[in-house]
Amino acid sequence: MTPERRRLLLEAAWSLLGARVWIALVPIDRITRRLGVFVSPTDRRVSRCRSGGQPDQAMTAAAIGWAVGRVASLVPFRAVCLQQAMAARAMLGRRGIASVLHFGAVKQGETRLDAHAWLDAAGVPVIGYPLDPALTELGCLV
Repeated sequence: MTPERRRLLLEAAWSLLGARVWIALVPIDRITRRLGVFVSPTDRRVSRCRSGGQPDQAMTAAAIGWAVGRVASLVPFRAVCLQQAMAARAMLGRRGIASVLHFGAVKQGETRLDAHAWLDAAGVPVIGYPLDPALTELGCLV
């Protein structure tokens, strides 16, 4: 493994830990305000991010998705989709790459609702994929 890949994995581990601590200590309304503006999935800013970016940005986004996904299975805590999406968004932000953090839910039976978060950047599905076909997208942070 190249030194660059190792550094990316280490950054992903620290970013996941940071996201976990942040979620545990900070009220969710403050977290969402810090992460961006909550908009409808049909907002033009969402489609602009989905439409693509520079080829080097797409490669970086894919590499970050790989690193966060890989580390999430190795950390000594359960790194859920929201933590993974927050970690990847922070890593992309440090590189000046815009991303969209999506929120959705799936109804499971009569009383259970499963929430899911996923992230896109530079036209690349970064983390949280594949999506359940029954998932309803509720909103996005841009």
